[in-house]
Amino acid sequence: PLIIFHAITGSIALLAGLIPLISTKGSTIHKRGGIIFVYGMLLSAITAIVVSVLPDHKSNFLLAIGLFSIYLIISGWRALQFKKRGAKLWDWVTSGAMALVGLSMIMVPILQDYEVNVVLAVFGAIGLSLASRDMTLYGKYKKLRKSWMVLHLSKIVGAYIAAVTAFLVVNQLIPGLWAWFTPTVVGTIYITFWNIKLARKSK
Repeated sequence: PLIIFHAITGSIALLAGLIPLISTKGSTIHKRGGIIFVYGMLLSAITAIVVSVLPDHKSNFLLAIGLFSIYLIISGWRALQFKKRGAKLWDWVTSGAMALVGLSMIMVPILQDYEVNVVLAVFGAIGLSLASRDMTLYGKYKKLRKSWMVLHLSKIVGAYIAAVTAFLVVNQLIPGLWAWFTPTVVGTIYITFWNIKLARKSK
């Protein structure tokens, strides 16, 4: 039942996530679609974490990806608050936890199996990088306020990348590592495009 619930909420997030991507930024439909996406992804990721620690379903891999997805969703949602106020203790704790999770994603496979897990290492490095950048900005109030849109965009799109990746991997629509990294490459291009556009607009 948990796996079915995970699949349903994940599918809702996958469909709802398209709305804020293609709609006018800041519009009512953009906000409503975003809310549905956030809650759908949170429920799906939390369920994945629960499943990953159950007997006969234990998976450190699924646990790590679930925690990474939750970080992207929560920090992306919290970025909206930085437009008017600075970071709270909760933001520091969340980013600090992600830094530890990211480091664990890289190091645990090496310590356990004496080899690098490419997928975990890449996503762990991304999570560690994002968390480090966030904590650097938390101490710079003015810069944080100016960066809220970039933080929101990169994290929420990152969460949507996670949803698309899960869909491709589970359904084996693209073979091997291509399923894991193609959404990341395409999503990174999208994020870079919008970051450049926002930078030009601010100037």
